[in-house]
Amino acid sequence: MLTRRTFGLAGLSLAAAASGLGATRAHANEETMTTTTKDPLQITKTPDEWRRILTPEQYYVLREHGTERAGSSPLDKNYAAGIYQCAGCSLPLFSSETKFNSGTGWPSFSKPLHNAVGDTVDKSYFMTRTEIHCRRCGGHLGHVFEDGPPPTGLRYCMNGVALKFVPSATG
Repeated sequence: MLTRRTFGLAGLSLAAAASGLGATRAHANEETMTTTTKDPLQITKTPDEWRRILTPEQYYVLREHGTERAGSSPLDKNYAAGIYQCAGCSLPLFSSETKFNSGTGWPSFSKPLHNAVGDTVDKSYFMTRTEIHCRRCGGHLGHVFEDGPPPTGLRYCMNGVALKFVPSATG
């Protein structure tokens, strides 16, 4: 039965999810997600194996399709030269050369490295978005939007906790 209270609570939940305030969770399931790219060399682990190698926050984002709180990642303001890798399997994903300040509170990139990520149609929260995941381990990284800078016009809005930064060697 739909009551005024349940309708109001659903609206508040949707508003929080859309605004990116606080932690949100978009569970992947057969009804809301369809994979459009797959990797035959994909790394697979049991949930317990992932829990042993990831922090609780990394597990929540990478394996449960969660979202970190905006502005919580030090990688958002990192502009050093280097490569951003998957925190789950160390696959190189993004170059610092494509990183830009989107003002969203999450690390943003205009394009991934070649053959680094896959995408999935995400129909959670009553909207359709394109989820981005690591090509190798399938870990949830974030979403891509069509409001980025030239030349791609894309904004790969990534969870910093899903990434690890490897600075370029100096010498």
